[in-house]
Amino acid sequence: MSDSNARPYRRPSYRITLGGTDITPRINGRLISLRLRSQRGLEADQLDITLADHDGALELPRRGVSLRVAYGWQDEGLIDKGLFTVDEVQHSGSPDQVTIRARSADMRGPLLGKRSQSWHDITVAEIIDTIAKRHGLDPVIGNTLGGIRVGHIDQTEESDLNFLTRLGERHDAIAAIKAGRMLFTKAGEALTASGLSMPTITLTRRDGDQHRYSVTDRDSYSGVKAYWNDTSGAERKIVLTGSGDNAKQLRPTYASEADALDAAQAEWQRIQRGLAEFDLTLAYGRPDILPESPLRVSGFKPDIDATPWLVTEVEDSLDDNGFGTRVRCEVKGGEEQQESTGP
Repeated sequence: MSDSNARPYRRPSYRITLGGTDITPRINGRLISLRLRSQRGLEADQLDITLADHDGALELPRRGVSLRVAYGWQDEGLIDKGLFTVDEVQHSGSPDQVTIRARSADMRGPLLGKRSQSWHDITVAEIIDTIAKRHGLDPVIGNTLGGIRVGHIDQTEESDLNFLTRLGERHDAIAAIKAGRMLFTKAGEALTASGLSMPTITLTRRDGDQHRYSVTDRDSYSGVKAYWNDTSGAERKIVLTGSGDNAKQLRPTYASEADALDAAQAEWQRIQRGLAEFDLTLAYGRPDILPESPLRVSGFKPDIDATPWLVTEVEDSLDDNGFGTRVRCEVKGGEEQQESTGP
């Protein structure tokens, strides 16, 4: 008699399209492993596919060709993971096998080219709109960020990719490019490419295969201080977020008090989120979990269950061991920290 409480058998499935042609039928029975590592922000997602070439029948794909992958559970439908560009191909043996490495297509091209531009007395929304249109992308800007006014920031022989990352660090924002859109959202705001809020993922101890929780010394920093140039008084002044007992000091000198305070607040929020980390390897893969997904867990220690988590990295793997997912999280935060300014 079968056990009615046993989990039903779930069969993983995938679809791979190379250069616009579905090659899944050709590589069925050859797939050794498929691994996708996704990170938040402007880090390119990395896809690695390893195929058996025991009979020498596989053709090596060209570098630069497009590759699209979807995977999931056969009875639940496949989830499209986006478009990638092949940038590395290896053939090794024996046994002979082909390894294809590809990175997210959105993160290539003109975004990497260096340029120089000064941005002065301008809003964050205007900066993002300008850069997005420069690359043929639609801007999606978080509600709390668009109206922030930037006193002055220079982009000197710097790629738009790097500049967006630096602008994000100043305002504790995540810059990302997805599905033809440029997203610039507050860390933890968790928006999809279409600008909708990401649903909160709920996991239980039963979903996990392995986990690791770590918490750091909450007293390592008591606050953050930043300097700014007061041109009217021809002197350098300080702003402080948190307390000054053991404050972290930011290196740049900012053009205005507002710019310095934004940077100090952003760094203080990052410090708070990094106080605890949680890694979870799932017994069954979850292709719907994405970087920036809000996460709640239960069945662990009370401190772990009570913490609102934010996914920072996801690694999906499909191989002979089945389909699994590993997630890395930090504290979601969201509480505004007390700010103060000092001389």
